[in-house]
Amino acid sequence: MARIFCIPGIILLFAAFVLSFLTSISLPYLTGLDIARTHFGNGVLESGSEGMTELRFGIWAPCFYDQDEQRTCFKAGHGYKISISNQDKTANVIIGSSWTRGLAVHPVATAVIFVALLLSISQHVTITLIASLTSFLAALLTLIAFAIDIALFAYLKHQVNKLPNVQAKTSPGAGFWMTFVSFILLLLAGCTVCFGRRRDRMSGATAYPTMSTKKRPFLSRFRKN
Repeated sequence: MARIFCIPGIILLFAAFVLSFLTSISLPYLTGLDIARTHFGNGVLESGSEGMTELRFGIWAPCFYDQDEQRTCFKAGHGYKISISNQDKTANVIIGSSWTRGLAVHPVATAVIFVALLLSISQHVTITLIASLTSFLAALLTLIAFAIDIALFAYLKHQVNKLPNVQAKTSPGAGFWMTFVSFILLLLAGCTVCFGRRRDRMSGATAYPTMSTKKRPFLSRFRKN
């Protein structure tokens, strides 16, 4: 019966793993799971001199949409950069690779979550404790990834607002919020697995028989059995 207290932690870990895994795939493979996106009220140009109305940033590549709603994604890679200019080409901004290279923390966090999920299935006390610690480690990595997401979002918003005569609206993407939810789930999972195992040990301790404290008469101590 005590094992049932660990099941919620396993479910939370699984949910966090699914969210983190999907976020790690991201653009250009799952175009809806971007970290940040910018909508342009009037067309702007990217480095290839193509007009675009929306720009999305993923883990591995950016994608943009033109005025015909046609999507174009850059070649997937680690630490990409992109240049954006207004239609008159009088000003341009660059989102450098230093702001996107750190996004690779996402798949690292996903791998640690998967290890924690496997460890949490075990019924061994020590392994379950390690699973709880691994969950907190995954939560720390996910927090770092989320901080990198925030930095990219803030920098992107600041840069595109510098372009003259450009109406831009920058907002977090689905992958941004999925990372945040994954972080919360990992914290809850680590606590649940830890407390569940503690409840398991306490219930096991109360199962042992206690010694009788009934007093025996003084003369009965000298009787032979």
